[in-house]
Amino acid sequence: MTRSLTILGATGSVGSQTLDLVARNPGRWQVEALTAGSDVAGLVSAAKACGARFVAIADAAKGEALKAALAGTGIESGAGESALVDAAARDAEIVITAIVGAAGLPPTMAAVKRGAQIGIANKETLVCAGPVVTAAATAHGATLLPVDSEHNAIFQVFPHDDPAQVERVILTASGGPFRTKSREEMRGVSVADACKHPTWSMGAKISIDSATLMNKGLELIEAAQLFPVDVERLDVIVHPQSVIHSMVEYVDGSVLAQLGSPDMRIPIAYAMGWPERIATPAARLDLAAIANLSFEKPDLERFPCLALAWAAMRAGGSAPCILNAANEIAVAAFIAGQAGFLDIDAIVAETLNMVASGPVATLEEVMAIDAAARRTARALVAKRAA
Repeated sequence: MTRSLTILGATGSVGSQTLDLVARNPGRWQVEALTAGSDVAGLVSAAKACGARFVAIADAAKGEALKAALAGTGIESGAGESALVDAAARDAEIVITAIVGAAGLPPTMAAVKRGAQIGIANKETLVCAGPVVTAAATAHGATLLPVDSEHNAIFQVFPHDDPAQVERVILTASGGPFRTKSREEMRGVSVADACKHPTWSMGAKISIDSATLMNKGLELIEAAQLFPVDVERLDVIVHPQSVIHSMVEYVDGSVLAQLGSPDMRIPIAYAMGWPERIATPAARLDLAAIANLSFEKPDLERFPCLALAWAAMRAGGSAPCILNAANEIAVAAFIAGQAGFLDIDAIVAETLNMVASGPVATLEEVMAIDAAARRTARALVAKRAA
């Protein structure tokens, strides 16, 4: 049976791998809509290849170029942030949310409010507005399926009918490219250095987050929203081989883990096909060839972003939103050469101290605190650059 599918963030890493699975399974999905940030050529090429009915570009200035590139194809188009929401609101059974950053929140909420099956690859949605999103999902009958490899692994081995069986949820982290480096050695690293992830192929933002371990911190916060366990039962362990994607420890001492090769098409396929499993071209796991699996505790002194995320998760309310907003600004500044790698955690810490946090109950409140935190973080970046 053909199922309808929308991909928010179609030209990024997760989006392109989702489209790869669509192409490998002709007739299984009808692509309703695709979105992109500013890559007109990539969006048009993807839309033509998969037969999308509607496309949207976030950069409003590129709307006319998009329309011109689609002339004669019959594919509808839109431009600007509102067009992303329009794409998500279209009648697709499955929506993969792969927009990077808090920009993915409004379109994701639009899909949630019409009760779609949501494959969440945009972790900031739950980091910034977890209680708001999960409440809306319950109210509108939407299904939230995690696409991040760690949360997808937990989802596969979690006792959804009886969460009381769970003693601990353990997220694994590769440790990133600087796992063995000192703070001093990390001081002068380049963007290219930070993007050289040892096991995963990802975009610049998430690769840098992995290098600071902020990515794991954001995943902790997301896990607290996805799974009914209190924060004290969440844990992180560094596992450089990235073979065990996460684990669930039960009250009897048993630990269940989901293993697989480090290929995002595995968790993407799980979310696209759920409740069925579909074939993927991912390399099959050869444990004899891997030979050894190792583990170590994360070093919170060398990687303070993880400690900051843990504190924000425990504080709750708007603290995770402030953390995420400050991190997005700091990472963007690092990419632009306006800040050093070690400035990232410093900017996040200062922003958390300067922006008052409190409870949030609506999407509008989330967006307001996000904007306030971004203003503060930008001022801190400018101060450093002066």
